[in-house]
Amino acid sequence: MNVYYNSIGVGDVLLIPLKEAEKKNRTHAVYGDVVKITDEKDGSVLGYNIFRASEHFDALENGRARMTEGMLGSMRTLFSEEGLKDNLDFDLEHKFVVGYVEEKDPHENADKLNVCQVNLGDSKAQIVCGAPNVDAGQKVVVAKVGAVMPSGMKIKDAELRGVPSSGMICSAKELQLPDAPEEKGILVLDDSYEVGEPFHF
Repeated sequence: MNVYYNSIGVGDVLLIPLKEAEKKNRTHAVYGDVVKITDEKDGSVLGYNIFRASEHFDALENGRARMTEGMLGSMRTLFSEEGLKDNLDFDLEHKFVVGYVEEKDPHENADKLNVCQVNLGDSKAQIVCGAPNVDAGQKVVVAKVGAVMPSGMKIKDAELRGVPSSGMICSAKELQLPDAPEEKGILVLDDSYEVGEPFHF
């Protein structure tokens, strides 16, 4: 789960996006330094903006960051002080991890797709992949279900041409890594990476 802080461009505000919605459907309520943003249609929480963030959180740095247990604890304290009783049971599991492609089989209904069985360390996932260079025996970057790509796209369980797929094997370009090649193809990692470890970018 990512949070965003930009003291120069935005000010001393921590942005905590949870869900997308059309701007016309957004509404908000203020609880001291906390602005709660909700979907006017269904009342679901879209996110929070926390003002005077540097007074409520330790060691904030500009840019995107992962929500940590410490940060979540500070949020709970602040919400309690402001009388906001929202459920803050966020999923803090790392969503970008090193995977190992154990098997690759051609998709039965699509010539350019492959069905991969990927070891994620503590679990396994079946992922349909269209990259021309994917192969068994590779260490790769996997965006697990629930991950939010740098483009803003959220990874969900899907069915591609009739085959279930849970996650995405990523390219350097999709991860918006510096000097990412233009040609199509997933990012293949070297053996220094451990299967299941978080991939930081």
